[in-house]
Amino acid sequence: MEPVRFGLVGYGFGGRYFHAPLLAAAPECALLGVVTTSPERRELIGREHPGAATFDSLEALAAAGAEAVSISTPAGTHTELTDRALDLGLAVVCDKPFALDAAAARASVERAERLGLLLAPYQNRRVDSDFRTVRALVEEGRLGTVTRFESRFERFTPDPGPVPAGGGTLLDFGSHLVDQALVLLGPVTSVYAEWRVRESGLDDDVFVALTHASGARSHLAGSWSEGAPGLRFRVTGTAGSYVVDGPMDVQESMLLAGGTPATLGEAWGAEPEERWGRLRRGDDGEVVPTLRGRWDTFYPAFARAVRGEGPLPVTARDAVVTATVLDAARRSATEGVVVRL
Repeated sequence: MEPVRFGLVGYGFGGRYFHAPLLAAAPECALLGVVTTSPERRELIGREHPGAATFDSLEALAAAGAEAVSISTPAGTHTELTDRALDLGLAVVCDKPFALDAAAARASVERAERLGLLLAPYQNRRVDSDFRTVRALVEEGRLGTVTRFESRFERFTPDPGPVPAGGGTLLDFGSHLVDQALVLLGPVTSVYAEWRVRESGLDDDVFVALTHASGARSHLAGSWSEGAPGLRFRVTGTAGSYVVDGPMDVQESMLLAGGTPATLGEAWGAEPEERWGRLRRGDDGEVVPTLRGRWDTFYPAFARAVRGEGPLPVTARDAVVTATVLDAARRSATEGVVVRL
């Protein structure tokens, strides 16, 4: 198919490492250019993506012939930029958090539907290596009926420095943690949450407990200041538990080291054996080979959807559901109540 002409808004950490390399590596996408007014970032783009132009605005990007755009800017700007891009006739991928609350998320989704344009949240963590393995074990019935899903995004950065408006661990890590729980276990009926408010005024050390309509429970934790990160996953079922005790999915470190799906080929997303999880039944256990991480599939799937050749990798309505749960978690942590949905 003809590659989709893609633009990128923002070239900070996320745009530089999580979006630009994956867009550039996808044959289905043509990275037209990046919207940024920073001279330093324009210089970086010229060195790292010499075929890409730089633009002062979304309007200039659209006028240059872009068909789609990926938004990777501070959280508080996501809704405004998403809506502006849609009004310019562009298909949109928006990084997490998709919006600061469910009302804003819903309004953007309805705008896209009204305009007949594609819109998707960038939920790349659905195709993390370890989460793909969790889903495969559940689908194969090797855990029996899942009763509890424990998931953690914990890192040790005691002084993260200034954080853009709209940040905070609940929205940052929680956007992925909640989305994974919903994908695995379905709709939520109640939410309980706790957090610690840091000196900056932003939340951290977040714990969210979800009760799903199926009766299963999710226990989710996120922190930027955890000196001893816990298990990445412990998924408990009636036939056993799957445990992953190790660092986050390897794709992030590959991108930070300069690797891409184009340069690494079949090695992309492959976890070394020492990081594989175990299927446990009391004292008995077996190592389970971890499936490859596949962040490289998101943009090709979105491009095919733009061309009418396949479904979106993640639907925009999913972002509204996730935001609804995060709103409930914010209320629960603030008021000390269990919120029913």
